[in-house]
Amino acid sequence: MLVVKNRECYITNSDVHARNTRFNHDLHLPVVNLMIFQKGGWYSGIKLHNHLSPELKQLSYDIPGFKVALKKFLITNSFYTVEEYYCWNKD
Repeated sequence: MLVVKNRECYITNSDVHARNTRFNHDLHLPVVNLMIFQKGGWYSGIKLHNHLSPELKQLSYDIPGFKVALKKFLITNSFYTVEEYYCWNKD
């Protein structure tokens, strides 16, 4: 929800470079070396948001609809760890 509510604070990959790539609508993940920054809310929020399905990403502009869809998604899939979520396929 941090990423969705503060969307204007984040930049997309298309803002960083002009090339049209597969992931140009994903949020730009900054290159950092400090593990404390990688485990923080800002960096983790970007990673979690980028791993959402395209349907949920489209709903992220409508906050109430996004909340309902995200809750339904998490209940139906029931991930126990963040690693399970990252291993999940976006079929």
